[in-house]
Amino acid sequence: MDQTADTATIVPMERVLYEVKKVIVGQDHLLERLAVALLARGHLLVEGVPGLAKTMAIKTLAGAIGGDFKRIQFTPDLVPADLVGTRIYNQKTGEFSTSLGPVFTNLLLADEINRAPAKVQSALLEVMQERQVTIGRETFKVPDPFLVLATQNPIETEGTYALPEAQVDRFMLKVLVGYPSSAEEFSIVDRMTGPLDEVQEVLSTKRLLELQKEADSVYVDPALMQYAVRLATATRAPKSHGMAELERYITFGASPRASINLILTARALAYVRGRDYALPQDVLDMARDVMRHRIVLSFEALSDNVTADDVLTTVLNRVPVPVVPLREASHARASA
Repeated sequence: MDQTADTATIVPMERVLYEVKKVIVGQDHLLERLAVALLARGHLLVEGVPGLAKTMAIKTLAGAIGGDFKRIQFTPDLVPADLVGTRIYNQKTGEFSTSLGPVFTNLLLADEINRAPAKVQSALLEVMQERQVTIGRETFKVPDPFLVLATQNPIETEGTYALPEAQVDRFMLKVLVGYPSSAEEFSIVDRMTGPLDEVQEVLSTKRLLELQKEADSVYVDPALMQYAVRLATATRAPKSHGMAELERYITFGASPRASINLILTARALAYVRGRDYALPQDVLDMARDVMRHRIVLSFEALSDNVTADDVLTTVLNRVPVPVVPLREASHARASA
C-alpha cells in the first residue's frame, strides 16, 4: 500500500477486510476483489473447486456489512419465480398480490449458480443489469446497494449448466480461487477446528454508498482509458495489434463492457489501496479478472489447451503500458 495513503480514506474498507480475515485465511486476491466489487457496484463470479471457502468468504463479508443478505442454493429444480417472485391469487379477496423473491436484498449469494438450468440463470439478467424485476405488468426496484456474488464449481459437468455468454458478461469480475499454501492450510485447519471469532458489523449500507461515491471521484487519466480500450480491442482484432498468432484461438473478443469495467475497477482498486488517482498497475492488476470471462475461445484453443488467461498474458505483455505523471495530474486537479 502507498506510503502516501490517506488513512481516513482507507480505514472503512480495511476494517471490513480485517473482519473477514478473522475467519478466512489467505485468499487475499479474492478478498481485495470483493472490496473492489462493492465499491464499483459490480457483480462478482467466483470459480474454484469445492472446499476453498468461496461461500464462506462471501457470507463473512455480508456479516461485516450492514443491510440485507440472502442466499440462494441453485439446484436443477429451481424455477425463475423462486428467484424474482411471482403473482399469487388470493381466494378471499379475489385479487392477485405480488410475492417478491429473494433477489430483493442488498447482497445476494447465488451459490453454485451453474447447477440451475438456463431459464433460471436468465431470470437474473434483468435484475443484474437494470437493478429491477418485472413481475406481470409491474416493475419493482431492488434495494441500493445491490450486488450479486455467485460461485461455481468448474470440475463437474454432470448436473451443471454452463452460464451463457450474455449472463457471464453481466459479471464485472470473474475471480479464480486456487488451493492454499501449506502454511495457510495449517492455519485453516487450526482455525476451523476451534471456536471461530465472531464477525462484527463494521460498515452500514449508507456508509457503503458514501464510499462508492468517493471511489467514483478517483482520478483516471485519459491515457489510462485509451490503454483499457487498446487491451479490449486487442482481443477482438489481435492481428492489427501485432498478435496474429492469437486469431485462431479467439472466436469473440471482449465486449466494450470490458473497457468500461477496467476503468471502474481500476478506480475502485486505487481507492482500496489508499490513492485518489489510478495507476497503469491498477488496470493491469484488474485486467484478467475483468476480461477472462468475456473472451470466447475457439475449438482450436480448447484442443491446444489454451486458456483465456494464456491469451490475456500475451495481450498484456504486447500492448504498451502508458507512462503518465498521474500523481502530478491528481494534485493539480485537487488544487484546481
